[in-house]
Amino acid sequence: MGSCFAQPLSLRQAQALALERHPDVTIARAALASAQAHILSAGAPPNPTLGIATSSINLAGTGGGSLWRRPVDTVVAFNQLVERGGKRALREEGAYSSALAAEADLMDLRRQLRLLTSQAYADLHAAQDRIAAASDASRLMDDILEVAKLRLAAGDIAGTDVERVRVEALRARNDRVVADADLKRARHVLGLLIADPGGADSLEAVDSWPAVEDAEKPLAQDLGKILDRRADVRAAAARVDAASIGVRLAESLRTRDITVGVQLEHYPQPSSFNNPGGNSIGFSVQVPLFTRYHFEGEIRSSLAVLDATQAEYARTRAQAEAAIRDASVALASAAERVRRNHGELLVAAEKSARAAEYAYRNGAVGLTDVLDARRVLRATRLDALGAQVDLGKALASWQAATEITGENQ
Repeated sequence: MGSCFAQPLSLRQAQALALERHPDVTIARAALASAQAHILSAGAPPNPTLGIATSSINLAGTGGGSLWRRPVDTVVAFNQLVERGGKRALREEGAYSSALAAEADLMDLRRQLRLLTSQAYADLHAAQDRIAAASDASRLMDDILEVAKLRLAAGDIAGTDVERVRVEALRARNDRVVADADLKRARHVLGLLIADPGGADSLEAVDSWPAVEDAEKPLAQDLGKILDRRADVRAAAARVDAASIGVRLAESLRTRDITVGVQLEHYPQPSSFNNPGGNSIGFSVQVPLFTRYHFEGEIRSSLAVLDATQAEYARTRAQAEAAIRDASVALASAAERVRRNHGELLVAAEKSARAAEYAYRNGAVGLTDVLDARRVLRATRLDALGAQVDLGKALASWQAATEITGENQ
């Protein structure tokens, strides 16, 4: 694809593109279409069979005249298999449960894809903020370097102090280079998710960071309701239903199906070959005899499948519950970190750095003081940014963990 995203991108737009274009969604849709089509084939009644047979053909010849009047025995038979034990209804019911599972799989994939897109968007947003912070730090260190040169010329500081500032300025420029590389990686990850790696270099996150107030909503209103309606749990439950129906279908194999038939037999009488008569009608019924095998293998196999799906359902439900609880804890912790960093630590670090830089420009403090203050400010800004990223990802994880079928689809 071409670079069709050479414009700012919101999280909602990124998620919409991922849900529309990601190849995993296309595969899941195809699986759903196949499962829905299987409902038709599972519910279709068996087709009848038509057979035509000719026998009693004299190798010496059958004489002249039309084929219908020659002395050969012709039988036209019509047979129909009659299924018993509710096999067709069970097949259709099982196929419907499998289709529900495939539909829930698609919804769960969309849920996970929204989460991955949110996390990649947060990484892109963080990379952009790191670029801004690195650029600001580099500019400030360059300013301090210029002040150090002036003070060196005035004889206020030694040349070694200027070199120390120069080293710090170079390190700040290196941080900017690293931030540029991180930005490219974040763009490419998001570009893959929205199925446009060619236009990834121009992606730009424009949404603001989520507010701390967004994390103060109820974290788990009704855990049981959420678990019952989560897409992955519903898919597992549908597979249990399908496996249970499979057991009933296997057991129904012990109910004998019958094949009924009707046939028309034509054989002209020897004394009246020129007479088109000699037709007769017959009926037949075929019943299988279970003298050697009673479908024990099919029944045992279906029971094993049922046990496996029940265990998978229990595991899926337990993992979903753990994910909800973990997401709630992570969201509350991230919100507290953001509140502390932005409300206290970052304010104090910025105030300290400004005071140290002002004092250094006026010769009131030494170089070590201002460099220490800048290092503390840089570390505090990175911590604050990391907390903000954690909050964004934790909120996305909580939203994904508590998303129930039918919402935000």
